[in-house]
Amino acid sequence: MKSVIQGLISVFQGASSLSLDAKGRLSVPTRHRAALSVDGSPLTVTKHPHGCLMIFPQPAWEEFRSQFASMPMSAQWMKRLFLGNAMDLEMDGAGRILISPELRQAAGITKDALLLGMGSFLELWDAATYAEKEAEAMKAEMPDVLKDFSF
Repeated sequence: MKSVIQGLISVFQGASSLSLDAKGRLSVPTRHRAALSVDGSPLTVTKHPHGCLMIFPQPAWEEFRSQFASMPMSAQWMKRLFLGNAMDLEMDGAGRILISPELRQAAGITKDALLLGMGSFLELWDAATYAEKEAEAMKAEMPDVLKDFSF
């Protein structure tokens, strides 16, 4: 399984502006469909503390869940956030996934959304929230960890 996960590390990249339909369904961009539903397995969606949702293909979710499950009791609230809110979803024949009302509400997503590739998973943001956070990040000073990075 490790080799499958390693093969997914750089699969998801780029941004897609999307709209959820009236039922809360998200049409997954064609370029991500096969990688999200590895061998027809479900994908997993969960909350992220920054206010977005994380969408994982099953192999990447298994590794993420395993790492989080082994964390100490001091991380119990983060375990609740990530693991306790995780939902397995099936993609329908049209390439759509139904985002639960609870998860949509947690991320503030009503209609317009932004899907961002983050390597082994995708982030789903409310479009306006992401634009605000990106503008703040662009004004902020570069983190120390990136100061010696050559662009």
